[in-house]
Amino acid sequence: MNNNPKFIVFEGIDGAGKTTQINLLREALEKRGFSCFVTAEPTDMPSGKAIRRALAKEVESTPIQMAEMFACDRELHNTDAESGIERMLADGITVICDRYYYSSLAYQGTVLGFDTVAALNLDNPNIRKPDICIFLDLTPEKSLRRIGDRGGKVEIYENLDYLTRTRKTFFEVFDKLRDRGENISVINADGSVDDVAALIFDAVSAIL
Repeated sequence: MNNNPKFIVFEGIDGAGKTTQINLLREALEKRGFSCFVTAEPTDMPSGKAIRRALAKEVESTPIQMAEMFACDRELHNTDAESGIERMLADGITVICDRYYYSSLAYQGTVLGFDTVAALNLDNPNIRKPDICIFLDLTPEKSLRRIGDRGGKVEIYENLDYLTRTRKTFFEVFDKLRDRGENISVINADGSVDDVAALIFDAVSAIL
């Protein structure tokens, strides 16, 4: 058990390499004595499964409904008694999360505006602020190439125009959140896997 657990979030447009880098960071932290729990949003709870169906266009949903669904899933992600973020941190376990409210502010915020999505997330006392957000930055063109290379079903947000606008919105969101005291580190994700991992560990080391 670690006496100083941290809540670390990874963000980035699709194809930026979050899954690979999350696993490498977990391995690096565990080698240094940290207990780690890797999680993701949407969650595997019923609230998260409903979001996945909407993202896959299996059910129709409006932008505000999507934002509300994500916020609900996020609150449950924090407060679940068995495997919630708060429970893990209380048990001395560092939590590494693939996506968080930054994605909602960028994706739903593109349509609804920052303030509407912020009210659902930043003003909710049950949704914890991370110790650090790692944003893996990649151009939309390279993102789409990586998405194409891995195959699989294309989600509603995976097109060049939307990814371009979303990347821009991410940076606008970060400017606003830094004014609120958020710790956000932008990492160039276009290097080798090892080089990117080293940059991430340097950023995370500052909060350990």
